[in-house]
Amino acid sequence: MGEPSRPPANGFVAAARKVYNPVGFSKGYNFILWFIFGGAFLGFLLARLPYLNLYGVYCSPNPNGALGAPPGECYYYLNFDRYKVGIMLHLYGILFAGLLACLQFTPIIRYKALILHRIGGWLAILLSLVGIVGALMIARRAFGGGMAAQAITGVMAIAFLGSLLLAVINIKRLQIEEHRKWMLRAWFYAGAIITMRIILIIAVNITAPLGDYYYAMPCGKVAFTVGSDDLTLALYPACASYFNGTKPNQWTMVTANFAGTDVAQIAAALDITAGMALWLAFIIHAVGIEIYIHLTPAEHHRLRGVSYQRQKAAGMRNPGRAGLTADRLGDSEKWMPLEAAEADNKERAADASKDSLPAPSD
Repeated sequence: MGEPSRPPANGFVAAARKVYNPVGFSKGYNFILWFIFGGAFLGFLLARLPYLNLYGVYCSPNPNGALGAPPGECYYYLNFDRYKVGIMLHLYGILFAGLLACLQFTPIIRYKALILHRIGGWLAILLSLVGIVGALMIARRAFGGGMAAQAITGVMAIAFLGSLLLAVINIKRLQIEEHRKWMLRAWFYAGAIITMRIILIIAVNITAPLGDYYYAMPCGKVAFTVGSDDLTLALYPACASYFNGTKPNQWTMVTANFAGTDVAQIAAALDITAGMALWLAFIIHAVGIEIYIHLTPAEHHRLRGVSYQRQKAAGMRNPGRAGLTADRLGDSEKWMPLEAAEADNKERAADASKDSLPAPSD
């Protein structure tokens, strides 16, 4: 379990260990990162559990007059069965998968309740599949449905599910350190949806004073967002053909202005920046998790030793490298357990010393 390898440096470290050791951590920085990122992810998921009530919360005004969904988004979820099913699959799947993932990254569960870790892992993966199917079903309309938003939805789906697949392959081969890396990648990619919202708020407030960003929206969505046919017709005369039925698919141009009083303009501001915000958030998370993985080689080597022992006990060929490792798939130097590596280094050193001796004279 997460036992410290050396005595505490001072009283603060001793007190901190009483907090993070019972959770399963042996290093304080790992606990801090788990608390910050895991806490933010957990808080985000818990705050959105009420959204499972599609009609009562997610697509219904709350006492403050705001919508759980972005303005205008529920036009599709309430009026088209495909998108209604899609958003429900996405919410139910990804919210519960994310909650299980928070437990999966808590070390004490792996140490004390491995069977729960395994069951929870499979449930999280199955629920993730449901959530991604739902996300792809609504991608044409979510976040405005622009090409940038559709593209990043597809990229994130591939990256997320691909990482989960590689994590499963590696754990089936008892390659624990690779399983850890791919699971970290998968859920950091998924967590980009949180950072996206921070970037989105910054972006809409930057574009608001400029006043020269416009977004095309269907008149049906505009009318749904504004909430009044007469007001919609007054603000957007181009929608006249929509209301008289001659062009039921009529679109109109809406100014993207988050600071405006027209709710359609607020919706346009969110829609026009959402794709960009999600792309930027995904890149930040993709780079960030690689930095973290490369800054924690000690944990990687420790788990590879555990993988070696378990693979050897299971009678696998190439113990220590039975999974998808760089030394099997790439040109990395072949990995060896510590004892074998030390013996190999001694042999190489002996050979090098022999080579450096002068040749004997006749």
